[in-house]
Amino acid sequence: QVQLVESGGGLVQPGGSLRLSCAASGRTFSDVNMGWYRQAPGKGREFVAIIGYLGTTLYSDSAKGRFTISRDNATNTLYLQMNSLKPEDTAIYYCKVLHYWGQGTQVTVSS
Repeated sequence: QVQLVESGGGLVQPGGSLRLSCAASGRTFSDVNMGWYRQAPGKGREFVAIIGYLGTTLYSDSAKGRFTISRDNATNTLYLQMNSLKPEDTAIYYCKVLHYWGQGTQVTVSS
């Protein structure tokens, strides 16, 4: 049974930083892509970033230059370092591996 558990969300002021984690279990993940998505209130879920099993990364335009996706294959953990956060980054952040989704972690950027 594959499980993805996100953590690290919270309330942060504009310009601040957060580091999200996604702990994956239930199979080996070192050979698959892993990604982050988000869903803001009243909007659909959107792509944020993805990292391939060889370490290749791809970011949305909104994330590029501010967010960094990384992975630790030894611990099956996916990360998202988010810097220079803006109010429009407020959303529930989900990790996705294959067709599996985590439950999400809330990120709120507000003064």
